[in-house]
Amino acid sequence: MSQFFYIHPENPQVRLIKQACELIHQGAVVVYPTDSGYSIGCHMNDKAALEQLCRIRQIDKDHNFTLMCRDMSELSEYARVDNTAFRMIKNNTPGPYTFILKATKEVPKRLQNPKRRTIGIRIPDNKIALALLEELGEPLMSTTLILPGALIAESNPDDIRDELEKQVGLIIHGGFLGEQPTTVIDMSEGENTIIREGSGDTSPFV
Repeated sequence: MSQFFYIHPENPQVRLIKQACELIHQGAVVVYPTDSGYSIGCHMNDKAALEQLCRIRQIDKDHNFTLMCRDMSELSEYARVDNTAFRMIKNNTPGPYTFILKATKEVPKRLQNPKRRTIGIRIPDNKIALALLEELGEPLMSTTLILPGALIAESNPDDIRDELEKQVGLIIHGGFLGEQPTTVIDMSEGENTIIREGSGDTSPFV
């Protein structure tokens, strides 16, 4: 049975954020709010938790995983970013974007795209997600919570609880969110390629 925390979307309770991070360090798979629906995540070095996450989402190891980062300095530690890309990302984050970049050696190989050695990177515009990342002190391995057979991200934490309470360690109720996914931009080859148009404005990257 999973834990279910009600965390205030504007003023996240420090005690609950600390408890959530303790659960992540202990190997829990966690569902948490972002600026584009709910995501499901785990500690980036926890192989068993990643396997559990993949079972829930019914995705394989070739899936493009994302590291949720708290700021640009953390992003730069886990992805190779040239000066032009750095400025573009800095000017548009936090926000509903996922950037595909070449991974550094800090990223576990099982999280990288096996052929291209890339990783998705996000800096979410959500106070609960940012509070989690700040307390955790490192990125959170994540993917959008799209349940098998569904086409859009989950946005209702009560529905998520009904569906997943026996499969994850923690569900954070952070309000009812939009279902629009992030805009995905591939910057890994030195040019900007829009992979998916979502809630982030693409015009700064065209």
